[in-house]
Amino acid sequence: MDDDNAPLFVIVDAANVVGSVPDGWWRDRRGAAERLRDRLAADGVPGHTGPVEIVLVVEGAARGVESVEGVRVESAPGSGDDHMVALVERAAGHRPVLVVTADRELRRRVAELGAEVAGPRTVRPR
Repeated sequence: MDDDNAPLFVIVDAANVVGSVPDGWWRDRRGAAERLRDRLAADGVPGHTGPVEIVLVVEGAARGVESVEGVRVESAPGSGDDHMVALVERAAGHRPVLVVTADRELRRRVAELGAEVAGPRTVRPR
């Protein structure tokens, strides 16, 4: 039941992707999430040429990061993982979904719902 014309729905686990590179992100979690958001807005999903809809899910100290053109930022009200699973559940069967995270349990949960998964290097090369 996928809509062939629907843009790829890309859900990015901000905490996991930001934490994949030891560049001092822990000193400014919000700033690190904003830098990731800006990189996603500028570069999209490298290697994917079609249309994409990108959602960056933030939690904890990064809550409140604003959306920008090309990237919708959603602050998880509780668990970021649970929020991402809920996003996949709503989109499953209607459009292709890609979740970017290295979190094994989250990868398992979203794959069971039909989402593709990719690691942080997909959007944040070292």
